[in-house]
Amino acid sequence: MANPVRFIPAPINPKLELQRRVDAAPQEHAEALLVAWDVLQAAHDKGLLDALHGIIEAKDTIAGKLAEYAKLPEGIAGIRNLLTAAKILTEIDPEVLEHLSKAVAGASVEQKKEQTPPSLWQIGKRAMSEDGRRGLSFATLLLSGFGRGLKR
Repeated sequence: MANPVRFIPAPINPKLELQRRVDAAPQEHAEALLVAWDVLQAAHDKGLLDALHGIIEAKDTIAGKLAEYAKLPEGIAGIRNLLTAAKILTEIDPEVLEHLSKAVAGASVEQKKEQTPPSLWQIGKRAMSEDGRRGLSFATLLLSGFGRGLKR
C-alpha cells in the first residue's frame, strides 16, 4: 500500500511579497510610471494639485455649505430641475442632438452674413420650405407638450 506524501507549504510573509512587487514595479511598469509622473508634473504646473489640496482641506466647509443650500426650497428645486434635465438629455437621440448642434452653428453663420433683417416674405419662404415645415412641426409639438404640462 502507498504511503501518503507529506506536504508542508513554505510560510509566506506578505510584507516580503509586497516588497518584491514594489522592487519589480519600475521594470514591469516603467512606461506607465513615466506617464503618471508626467501627468502629476503637469497637474502641479497648472496648479491643479494646489486646488485639489485646498478642496480636500476645506471638505467639511464645502459639505456644510452644500447641505445648507440643499435644505432651502431653491436648492431642492434646483436638484429636481437638474435631475429632470438629465432625464431629458437621456431621452434625446444623440444623432438628433448632433444634427441640432450643426443646425444651430449653420444658422449662426447664416445670421452673421445677413446685413439687414430678412423681410417677412423671406421668412415665410424659409418657413414654407420642406425643412422649414419639418422644423415648425417639431417646434409646435414641443409647444403643445409645454402647454399640456402647464395645464396641471
